[in-house]
Amino acid sequence: MSDGPLFLFDRTREANVFLYRAGMVPPRSSEIESYRDILECSGVVSWTAGTGETWGLAAAGAVVPDEFVAVSRRDLAAILGHRLFLRSGAAFQMMNLHLDNKHCGRCGAPMRDHDTETARFCPSCGRVVFPSLSPAMIVAVERDGMILLGHNASFPSGRYSVLAGFVEPGETVEAAVEREVYEESRVKIKNICYAGSQPWPFPSSMMLGFHADWESGEPCPDGVEMTDVRWFTPYDLPNLPPRISISRMLIDDWLRRRSAEAPHS
Repeated sequence: MSDGPLFLFDRTREANVFLYRAGMVPPRSSEIESYRDILECSGVVSWTAGTGETWGLAAAGAVVPDEFVAVSRRDLAAILGHRLFLRSGAAFQMMNLHLDNKHCGRCGAPMRDHDTETARFCPSCGRVVFPSLSPAMIVAVERDGMILLGHNASFPSGRYSVLAGFVEPGETVEAAVEREVYEESRVKIKNICYAGSQPWPFPSSMMLGFHADWESGEPCPDGVEMTDVRWFTPYDLPNLPPRISISRMLIDDWLRRRSAEAPHS
């Protein structure tokens, strides 16, 4: 096992990560024996056949050593960089794969790690379970130099972002883009174009980003998920999502293109 970072998660809903107060870095895999007393009895998994990550889950009620501070996973990119942010997300999803599949959901037999895949395997019935991934679309809708942004009911006050939603069974991602935009804003779109993707382990989304153009309709929030939806220009933008997110990447890409198209004096 390589001496990579050891991602220790707490028992909160957000699954915060423990970093050393001194230096704000995670412990190393070689240090794991020092923290056995705070780990969940389900143990620690080294995914050498898959991601190569090592994770640990702090037991409920465990006393966290003073040398650690619990940090939100959403803040790790700013502290550790994008690469370790992605690696912590992979470790988090591998941890959940392990914890949610101790026993087979089909026959009830104990499961074990798959020999060659990043998966759990049931020796009794042969069932293989891979990490959970929920495909979701996110789209920057443009109209005459403006971008469509909405305030989700779960957002902090004043924050707006591009529209997003989950892909439903039997639905193409492009169809989900059209449906979600219309459901959340009553705006119809056209010229849907793929822009990029981002793993977003909160808890297990795979975000598929798109650009699209306005076709018809005026923004009207659904009043449930979206409390406000409106057009913004580059000069009156609200509070935006953090730069680590693909939502901000789509907005920043729109801003760069608008700047390049603007006439220069």
